[in-house]
Amino acid sequence: MTADLIAVVLLLAVTAYACAGGTDYGAGFWDLTAGGTDRGRRPRWLIDHAMAPVWEVNNVWLVFVLVIMWTGFPVLFQTVFSAMWLPLALAVIGMVLRGAGFALRKPSRRLAGRRLYGAVFAVASLVTPFFLGAAVGGIASERVAPGTEASADVWTSPTSLVFGLVAIATTAFLGAAFLMGDARRFDAPDLVGYFRWRALGSLAVLTVLAVVTGFVTHEDAPHVWHGLTHGLGLFFVILAGAAALATAWLLWRSAGRWMVRVTAVGVVASAVIAWGMAQRPYLLPTSLTVADAAGAPSTLTWLAIVTLVALLVVVPAVVLLYWLDSHGELEELTESELHAGSGTGDGAVRDS
Repeated sequence: MTADLIAVVLLLAVTAYACAGGTDYGAGFWDLTAGGTDRGRRPRWLIDHAMAPVWEVNNVWLVFVLVIMWTGFPVLFQTVFSAMWLPLALAVIGMVLRGAGFALRKPSRRLAGRRLYGAVFAVASLVTPFFLGAAVGGIASERVAPGTEASADVWTSPTSLVFGLVAIATTAFLGAAFLMGDARRFDAPDLVGYFRWRALGSLAVLTVLAVVTGFVTHEDAPHVWHGLTHGLGLFFVILAGAAALATAWLLWRSAGRWMVRVTAVGVVASAVIAWGMAQRPYLLPTSLTVADAAGAPSTLTWLAIVTLVALLVVVPAVVLLYWLDSHGELEELTESELHAGSGTGDGAVRDS
């Protein structure tokens, strides 16, 4: 029972990272496709301002995923990271380069430096989700089992390649949906339409890839295909489709930013949970069940307690951060505000 609970928490942590981290990767996708220096100046300005206060915090969910895997399901952790160390290493390199590129682009004074760091940030925003998706595809297609040796065949199957493309399309969709709302928040009406059409386009691409994924998994991942077409897996597939239709309708009407964000997250969250439900009762179809992969009962009990405490601390802090960001409380001071503050301080000193 405890193992099943921890498995659900692991799935929810993966879902949270797919939604929160995926939005940031999507911003990098649109940064890459924004065009040259002049044409892409406005979109990149919005991306910088929208991401700056919150881009690091989204990785907290990845930390949850790794800790739960390592502590709660050590056999799963060992198997996955042994069999697919290369795509996962490339994903990690992408995370590091992406963070460095984003952090160093803005303070760089030379145009060549800004272009270089911007390119690193943008390209890495594609590399990381692709290889993470490829790793998930290797798991779904039953190519990973205890004792599997690392090889290219594990993560270059049709399912892995399609999952990698789905991951990129998903991040692009989330990024555009959130940036459309940020354009409203920053009073940039020209960018509202800009990202609205990109959100619709990426949703259309994601829909086509979802259909392709169905055909591929039918042949290459039969257990997951059966799970997606029956029971809870099918329920969440239908829920993802309904959320996609609602998102398309809201985007077409250019509705409020919060409703679009909720339905967009609903699409991705439902799809990820559908994949998790489709694999039941396996963590690695069809070779490693939740019960077989679980650690010692005492370890799982303490992990459940520590995870609960961590969530009680982290979730309110993250919610507060998002609230402050959405209300403009985390914006950088402008030059005029800095000078005004400095002048007030000088006057106070003189008065004293």
